[in-house]
Amino acid sequence: MVHITKGDFERIKIPLPPLSVQQEIVAEIEGYQKIIDGARQVVENYKPRIKVDEGWEVVELEDMCKNLDSKRKPVTKSDRKNGTYPYYGASGIVDYVDDFIFNEELLLISEDGANLISRNTPIAFSISGKTWVNNHAHVLRFKNIETQKFVEVYLNSINLESYITGCAQPKINQDKLNKMPIPLPPLDVQKGIVAQIEEEQKLVEANKELIELFEGKIKEKIAEVWG
Repeated sequence: MVHITKGDFERIKIPLPPLSVQQEIVAEIEGYQKIIDGARQVVENYKPRIKVDEGWEVVELEDMCKNLDSKRKPVTKSDRKNGTYPYYGASGIVDYVDDFIFNEELLLISEDGANLISRNTPIAFSISGKTWVNNHAHVLRFKNIETQKFVEVYLNSINLESYITGCAQPKINQDKLNKMPIPLPPLDVQKGIVAQIEEEQKLVEANKELIELFEGKIKEKIAEVWG
């Protein structure tokens, strides 16, 4: 077992700049940390919100799109062949494979997994182009992309626990998904809501970049002091 003796510890040399310089360094790092903490508050607490108008038509999900779950094909990791086509699961891309099932704009909705409860990542997300989807995500085809994006935003903004079955393995089955009521405003309102939330999400992504940037600045400053 590797250990440091008292003598070794006492012989460690610590670079110690003048007190005024120490204070400047601490103040600089604390300033960076405040920026990181503020940005992290934005990232951790942001959630898209839609103010539903009581006058909007309420439509069951199955009446506005086609469910393509029957076309999904799960492939075990050992049987997958490496390629360039995204292989999607419940929370996004899990691999890249050498073939595809779909080649169009689609909305995927998590079918199972702990994320249905924790919501650490979006449970609804759009995909396009040549893709493969396994049996952990529902696959929906919409007639127009505007409504698809609106439904994506709406589902990510609401609590879905009343549609979830199972405790050890939370799940939204196809029947419950198809019967979900969706408040559907006119198309121009859908576009406006989606545009606003996309702008909000850009700001969230910018805050993520800010966190990474200033964490790097702290590391650089510490390295500068310690050599």
